[in-house]
Amino acid sequence: MSTLFHHVFAVISVALGVLMIIMGGIWVLQGLGIAFLESFMANQIQWSVYGVILALAGVGHIYWTATRGRAFKTN
Repeated sequence: MSTLFHHVFAVISVALGVLMIIMGGIWVLQGLGIAFLESFMANQIQWSVYGVILALAGVGHIYWTATRGRAFKTN
């Protein structure tokens, strides 16, 4: 495949990881009762736990995207 293809999908993959981190952060804030209090998730501690897990998965996804490209590079 072309390098353009890999670069485009790497950007999309990083954007997905960032979205996961943002969404996890929102879940943490809702679960702790800090923000977005009109939600069914407000003041429910399990949503904070789910948010932390999702945010960490997003960090891992970004790290995986950043490092997997090195294994496939050709000269």
